[in-house]
Amino acid sequence: DFLCISLVNGFTQLRYNLGDKTVILQTVQKVHANGNTWHSLNAGRVGNEGYLDLDGINVTQKASPGMNALDTHTDFFVGGVSSLNLVNPMAIENEPTGFTGCIRELVINNRELKLTVTDPKGGANIGDCDGTDCGYTVCKNNGTCLVENSGFSCSCPREWTGTTCEQSIHCSQNMCGSHALCIPQPSSLSYTCACALGWTGKYCNNKIKFYIAKFVGNSYIKYTDPFYGKRDLRYSRLSLNFTTNQTEGLIAWMGKSENEDNDFLAIGLANGTLKVVINLGERISVPLMHSKYFTCSAGRWHFITVVQNQTCIKVYLDEELILFEDIDPQRKYTALNYGGICYFGGFEIGRKVNTVTTGLFQKEFIGKIKDIVLFQDSKKIPLMKAEGYNVYDGNSEN
Repeated sequence: DFLCISLVNGFTQLRYNLGDKTVILQTVQKVHANGNTWHSLNAGRVGNEGYLDLDGINVTQKASPGMNALDTHTDFFVGGVSSLNLVNPMAIENEPTGFTGCIRELVINNRELKLTVTDPKGGANIGDCDGTDCGYTVCKNNGTCLVENSGFSCSCPREWTGTTCEQSIHCSQNMCGSHALCIPQPSSLSYTCACALGWTGKYCNNKIKFYIAKFVGNSYIKYTDPFYGKRDLRYSRLSLNFTTNQTEGLIAWMGKSENEDNDFLAIGLANGTLKVVINLGERISVPLMHSKYFTCSAGRWHFITVVQNQTCIKVYLDEELILFEDIDPQRKYTALNYGGICYFGGFEIGRKVNTVTTGLFQKEFIGKIKDIVLFQDSKKIPLMKAEGYNVYDGNSEN
């Protein structure tokens, strides 16, 4: 199996083979080989249907019956290979040769691969493309990079300021305290202050303590498990109390949530129903839905416990066993490698729940959570020692 993008006689070509036949797509227009024109290339496949897009002009190869998984266990090469005899003869039209030119902003499966000195696994004969400090990501928010004798400067769009256009003009004169983030509100030409855990008030200057965490929809808590290294990850357990009057929301997510390969255990509400999703590896996430329509009247607390015993999952709601399933009788993956990270109520500011969970859950949690216990620990999670924003004291108003 292979997938290869190459330049052939001035055209861009995508070739891939999933185990049965080689599919070839070629752009309709030639590439400008003048050395100063940047091209945008999108190429890939969905199943065995391929697509190739150069500067917005798309070529698609309709799917035909056949294999639809790419099974490759080699390194990923950009611009050339360590040895030309590694190239499958079917992967390129002419004799294989290394690429001469510049490549930037390389994104694979929605994840950017940083083309720096330190991030790749290896390489040879690579230099900086234009010899200046202007990389394509130096100026944020569509700022334009200008080369200067002393380095560079950024020309910023109207709404942004700062050396790299990183600051909204609405936050340039903000009064948020030191325990706050300034969140620009362009529609009202103003800003709001997002308060770090343990702080509240308009400018986040008032200190608070709480044992019941109140989430308002743009809130989250991120807890790092100090005992992660000593856990037996084949036998995980998470329990907590929650109350809400919403029908959608992510309550808890055990897992790093950095990319789609991360293991996770998730609890939330979907269409008014309790939903538990677990992924022990290989991107196979198994959603378990409570069969009853699940309404949470305001003010009523519910107690949920999710127990993972290798591939067997048990879910208790208000101490009643509501779900029990063996998600993989083959026992291929049996451990929840969650990286010691637990999120409650949502993810970091700017990371939307429906995006991070790829649609498993639609919204951030609105409601209250208390008494969170990991594994069989004798003590509850000390929420005040975690990281988070916009979390309020759930005790102050019931």
